[in-house]
Amino acid sequence: MNLTVVGIAMGAFVAFMSFQFGAWGFLGALFFMGIGALLGRAAAGKLDLRSVFDALTGRRSSS
Repeated sequence: MNLTVVGIAMGAFVAFMSFQFGAWGFLGALFFMGIGALLGRAAAGKLDLRSVFDALTGRRSSS
């Protein structure tokens, strides 16, 4: 499945959430999609959650 089809599917899902549940449904869907993306990248080994946490808490710079 190419990225265009994935983008269309994500747009349709977010539009459905917006129409069905209003602005809070839209924002909630985006929030949980972001969490899912972060966890998916961590599970694939492309993201180190400890480094992200350290950067967010100010222990280490992100660059």
